[in-house]
Amino acid sequence: MSIYDNYFLMQEKDVVSYVKEKLPDFFSKDASLTCKEIGDGNLNYVFRVIDDKNNKTIIVKQAAEELRISKEMKISTDRGRIEYEILKIQGDICPNMVPKVYLYDKTMCAFIMEDMIGHKMMRTALCEHEIFPKFADQCSTFLARTLLLTTDIVDEHKHKKEQVRRYINPQICEITEDLVYSEPYLNYNNRNNVFEPNLEFVQKELYADEALRLEVAKLKFDFMNNAQSLIHGDLHTGSIFINKEHSFFFDCEFACYAPMGYDIGNIMANMFFAWANGDATIQDKEHKEKFCNWCIDTIEQILDGFIVKFKDLYQTSVTDHMAKSKGFLDWYLQNVIADTAGVVGLELIRRTVGMANVKDLKLIEDEKARVRAERIIITYGKNCILNRKEFKNGFDFVVAMKKAIAKF
Repeated sequence: MSIYDNYFLMQEKDVVSYVKEKLPDFFSKDASLTCKEIGDGNLNYVFRVIDDKNNKTIIVKQAAEELRISKEMKISTDRGRIEYEILKIQGDICPNMVPKVYLYDKTMCAFIMEDMIGHKMMRTALCEHEIFPKFADQCSTFLARTLLLTTDIVDEHKHKKEQVRRYINPQICEITEDLVYSEPYLNYNNRNNVFEPNLEFVQKELYADEALRLEVAKLKFDFMNNAQSLIHGDLHTGSIFINKEHSFFFDCEFACYAPMGYDIGNIMANMFFAWANGDATIQDKEHKEKFCNWCIDTIEQILDGFIVKFKDLYQTSVTDHMAKSKGFLDWYLQNVIADTAGVVGLELIRRTVGMANVKDLKLIEDEKARVRAERIIITYGKNCILNRKEFKNGFDFVVAMKKAIAKF
């Protein structure tokens, strides 16, 4: 009998013996192991186990039965199984771009994975105004490969439908449907976190805008009904570990089959949060200009790089006969870009006024600067949602960003 034969939420002291039992050969027999809980997300507990003798490390991630952000929100711990399997799939599609996973324990709803040593959480690094010149290229590669290769343009249709069933994630998707596609525009659960000086602006620009709500409703039902691709589902800068040479993409417990623009739009929006923080907080004029320009350039390059790589990969990977029809690729991609624009707007707005605000904005201490940053973000976000079909490439997003910035 083992204490791990029945589920319980582990503490640091439990995780050391857990690793020894589950991966007895990973550390040496005489290892001096310590453990620290390092998670800062809302859903799970993340533990780092380290051998103090040689600094060898490993990560244990356990799914809790309730959200850290709200104990009233109960969700299935099966999301741990889904995340483990998605990391394996993405690891096959994009070798060395996701952490290795070693095992999944369905009883403890936990899995053990590679520690991303030598990397830093990207949101933290961006709030310290670090620049990563290789990120746009790496990110667009990850997006093009993981998204296209899991569609039924490439995947055998019956297999893809089986995958949709295997990774259906109703409770996790409900969180997205509420927190991204509904509450920021109605606040019907009174869970929005609105910066008080912007409350009147939010009421006018979001809660009272019926045309906006209609477009968001269209996007919501597309998300719920269009099982286009196996998406990461939460691809923001807190789900990426990075250094100057390399990026790790992980933390995919929100994975499901949905419109691929959801992933692309998420990361593009979060790069604009980095711009907003840099614009509001960097004092040195030269450094501000360099960092903020890099953020905007990166947003443009992520989308344009995705388009180029998607088209190239499409030519070599398409299997569906009808998808080879002349003009189909261009039609398909334009719909993806429109979805992407919509999600850029959704993510910008929900992370500004919704339940889960981003650190990038909360770290802006000057009230006037934060008010301005949030108004730029909301204005840009609305444009992306309302006019999403007008966006064709990365430059169109740059024009929209600069238009919103100039307004304030």
